Amino acid sequence: MVLSPNTALVWFLVTVHVIPTDAAGQPRRRLNLNLEDEVDRDRDQDRDWNRDLHQVLDSSVNLRSKRANQSAGLEPGDAAEAFRVPTLDGEFVYPPGGPRGSLIVHAFTNKSAFLECLWSSESSLARLVEDLPASAQVLFLSLDDSAADDALWMREQLHRAAALSGKKEALSRCHFSPVPVFALGNWIPSVLYSWACAGHNCGLSQAVFKSEGWKMPIIVKRLDARYDWLIGRWSQKSYRLIDAGDGCQPRPSVAGAVAWVSEGNCSFFTKVQNMVRSNASGVLVYSLPGNSIQDMNCEGDECSTPLSIPAAMVHQEPSVAEALRFEQSVSVSFQTTPSPNVFIGIDQQGALSEMGWFLYPTFSFINWQAQWFDFYQSLLTRLQHPAHVVPVFDKVQMHGDKGAVATVDLPIDLLDFDTLELDASLSCPGRRDSSCAHWDHIVQLFVCCDHFSSYCDVELGRWITAFRRGTGRWLTDVSPLIPLLNNARCTFTMKTAPWAMPWRASLHLRFSSSNHTGSRVEKLRPFMLMSLYSGGTFDKNYNKRFQPIGFSVPASTKKVELYAVITGHGSDENGCGEFCPTSHHFLINSVFNNTRTFDSAGTPLGCTMLVKEGAVPNEHGTWLYGRGGWCDGLQVDPWRVDITKQLNMTANESNSVVYFGTYDGRDPDPTQEPGSIIMSSFLVFYK
Repeated sequence: MVLSPNTALVWFLVTVHVIPTDAAGQPRRRLNLNLEDEVDRDRDQDRDWNRDLHQVLDSSVNLRSKRANQSAGLEPGDAAEAFRVPTLDGEFVYPPGGPRGSLIVHAFTNKSAFLECLWSSESSLARLVEDLPASAQVLFLSLDDSAADDALWMREQLHRAAALSGKKEALSRCHFSPVPVFALGNWIPSVLYSWACAGHNCGLSQAVFKSEGWKMPIIVKRLDARYDWLIGRWSQKSYRLIDAGDGCQPRPSVAGAVAWVSEGNCSFFTKVQNMVRSNASGVLVYSLPGNSIQDMNCEGDECSTPLSIPAAMVHQEPSVAEALRFEQSVSVSFQTTPSPNVFIGIDQQGALSEMGWFLYPTFSFINWQAQWFDFYQSLLTRLQHPAHVVPVFDKVQMHGDKGAVATVDLPIDLLDFDTLELDASLSCPGRRDSSCAHWDHIVQLFVCCDHFSSYCDVELGRWITAFRRGTGRWLTDVSPLIPLLNNARCTFTMKTAPWAMPWRASLHLRFSSSNHTGSRVEKLRPFMLMSLYSGGTFDKNYNKRFQPIGFSVPASTKKVELYAVITGHGSDENGCGEFCPTSHHFLINSVFNNTRTFDSAGTPLGCTMLVKEGAVPNEHGTWLYGRGGWCDGLQVDPWRVDITKQLNMTANESNSVVYFGTYDGRDPDPTQEPGSIIMSSFLVFYK
């Protein structure tokens, strides 16, 4: 991306009166920016620059409109065409002349309560200026006629956040265009409009008020309470609206109606809880004059109290307040109007990408998508390393009981390799995320090289599908399981839950050699596996299933490794095994306790920490939460422990291993709906 000199601002296309307005249409309060002299100078430059904004060059739109028409029909995965956009700091040029990072395009609109909160929240702004990956650029646009004011305001908001945090580096990678989207004259408007959306926080969520005597309904933007706090949803019906003051005490008068509640004096949780106790059907919290719409959420222990009604926040509407004050009947209904998309991405390869669901208003969702772009670029680099590649599936449909099945020939010189990696990807039937499978499911890869062997149809790899996103690709090292490939031809079966929507599976086996650091380095290769334990229902009888296993180490063995793939699923009253921190112990010779603990399970952002390792971001549902050994849209990495020094390596001498699993340091003992542990485990012998 290149910015040309400020003379490029002659491209600016709209006449502007610099009266910054907030997302509610009210005058935006200019915040005191004396924190930094540099920010003050920027403000003075804005005033000088705006004197030139009345010079309109309509011809520039006409010159570029033909190219925009040629770009219609672009889909995710298509190459992004070159473009130029005027910004407050010069002309933004894509692609850049130098190394290409990722680009996020964000189109603001005052009509969205979600975007108002995104841009007004101190924590949201801080996340962008502090955590935006160094490889990423962001181009900020506006869908509205007020694009020039919006650009100045957005830049001011980020400069203020950077001054408060002391981190300004990201500002050099944020670009603000005063040209409205409808006047850009390139392919960007076509993509934003054709990728229109009406899903969660994508589309315009609105409240519609009606009252006798009004000629027209009053329609205002709304922001629903945090998706994972209040599970109640607005129905399509019309509700009575009843004034409930500040909502800090129960109001019996709101029974069966939507409570009209002012912000302040108590927490959002207290307001909603009091209205639940008053038998209200829902809660509308209105902001006080001059305040922005906020993200309604619980805090701390509040979140453990279930509340069954929906709630949302809106701006105070004078006509509604007046009608209620004079005890006039007011009804409210709720709707979502489709809108152009407001986020699109371009990865390091120049491919267009959807950005997924932004589940609540924070710029962290931009950062996570940019982190995934970095991961994917790194993955492609790893795939350039030398390897003998065996294709297994290429976008084969995986569905039903059968799944995807293929029989392939393995390399004749298999003994020359000591590394086996699974290059796996899942894509959706269509090119949009909307065609992707609902829910997250386990995907397992089984291999059979000898139908008469006890190691036929043993699990070779495990993944978890993304929830309505189709961008997953992973490289998983399963080298210890090479002994499973004990024949020249092997059959591979990849399957998920038979009732799940279809995926298109791709799989390549990558064989390579390691330990090339010198002739004195001993090259070890796995030659034998010994099956250990599987999991089961995680209840009070879980550990009673597992008995000690005795074994001796084969002659010529140089190394022994514990290898296990473990994931927890289901949810009892403690969230086990998906959302509780379980521990898994392999006790060697009654002395050495090798433990795998899922300590991030149930944490609010546990899986966001693994986006850099390939977890698909911005999915539907609760993809952000930490889980028991897995995340949506990610491979399940094997757990490997070198236990050589824990064993008696003398031939024919006895060793023992026993497994047990615990929750909170003790045997599981759920009272209802126990979860389960899915596990495959081996001892791997090397020579």
